[in-house]
Amino acid sequence: MHLIGLKIAGFKSFVDPVDVPIEEGLTGIVGPNGCGKSNLLEALRWAMGATSARAMRGGEMDDLIFSGTEARPAREMAEVILLLDNSDRSAPAEFNDEDKIEIRRMLRRGAGSSYKINGRTVRAKDVQLLFADASTGANSPALVRQGQISELIGAKPQNRRRILEEAAGIGGLAARRHEAELKLKLADIMAEVEKQANALKRQASKARKYRALSDEIGALEARLGAARWRGAVVETTDARKALEQARAGEQTTVSSVTRATTAELDARAAIEPLRAAEAEVAGHLGVIKVQLARLESERDGARDLVQRLDRDITRLLEASTRETVQRDDAAARADRATQALAALPPDDPKAQAAREAKLGAQVDAAMADLQSFEQEADQRRTALARAE
Repeated sequence: MHLIGLKIAGFKSFVDPVDVPIEEGLTGIVGPNGCGKSNLLEALRWAMGATSARAMRGGEMDDLIFSGTEARPAREMAEVILLLDNSDRSAPAEFNDEDKIEIRRMLRRGAGSSYKINGRTVRAKDVQLLFADASTGANSPALVRQGQISELIGAKPQNRRRILEEAAGIGGLAARRHEAELKLKLADIMAEVEKQANALKRQASKARKYRALSDEIGALEARLGAARWRGAVVETTDARKALEQARAGEQTTVSSVTRATTAELDARAAIEPLRAAEAEVAGHLGVIKVQLARLESERDGARDLVQRLDRDITRLLEASTRETVQRDDAAARADRATQALAALPPDDPKAQAAREAKLGAQVDAAMADLQSFEQEADQRRTALARAE
């Protein structure tokens, strides 16, 4: 299996389709600097599955599409086709049914690239494995680009090993081993992903239940909102009626306030004479309060005098009672003395006369005391009457 042709259209400087046949033996392309010789090698590497735009002197993949000139418009698609001779049937089994193998890579601006082998869409990995089995590829050391000689001289051991593997024809085995390792890792990843998928299924079931409940809640909230809206409409109608009534009441209140203000002004005008009269009455009231205080003081003094006189009257009454008792007792003694004198025999007239004179003197003294007590009682009765 070897390369027999190259077709380019819209790739870098190849705005028009170009067919480059590759015959047996040595094929050379000669031209001045800048004529596009390196673009042929980059087109070959790009069709073999190169993924780095920088390795092909571009910032991004869209830079590989013809960007246009003053005379030619830009293209929207770039295409490179590789023709391989498979008459010896050395291609992989899935592509080993035909004598020629056509590998096509197309790039659309802003949409990415696609691969086809013999018209069938394939992955970039399939194209890379096809060339790896042939001990070549986009990064093969057999494809020497500008500046690669110095890179090969200073290559790291692992890069040298890759060069030796490709030279020995086992590059495809290494690529397939790497592919197998990736598949094994993928199997482990798939097992883990399956576990996660089961967990996600359970979560999805819960999410569906949650969504159903959320929808139900949303419907109930919508019904509740509609009910609240209807209630709000009724409340708004009632509020408007109440507002109209309030406005009517406000007019009535304003009228009442106006009348009250007028009445207040009239009352303020009428209150001035009343205030003058109040000041005059307050003056009289002050005088009366002074007189009342003086009278209350006199009343308190008279009350104290009455209390003292009451005590004196009580004492006089008690003294009068004692004097009455003493007078009655003296009268009784006088009677008893008179009776005793009358009962005595007249033995000694002189002694009898002396005793009678003595007793008469005692009676006269008692009567004098009685009169004195009666006069004093009369005086105290008079003083009590004046006090009352």
